[in-house]
Amino acid sequence: MTSKEIRELAPAEIKTKLAETRAELLQLRLKKNTGQVEKTHTLRALRKDIARLETILKQKSAQAA
Repeated sequence: MTSKEIRELAPAEIKTKLAETRAELLQLRLKKNTGQVEKTHTLRALRKDIARLETILKQKSAQAA
């Protein structure tokens, strides 16, 4: 996801997307430990997506306060 797409979402939607992304990252980490992951670059991409989601969520909560 790009920052522009995330900014268009409501804070509740960002929170659900964040939970989904974290769950996906957990599954990929488990698969990596068993040697089943072919595309290891997706781990890094998911971590960056999580960071983007958290950053924009904090910005939106700061603006609301």
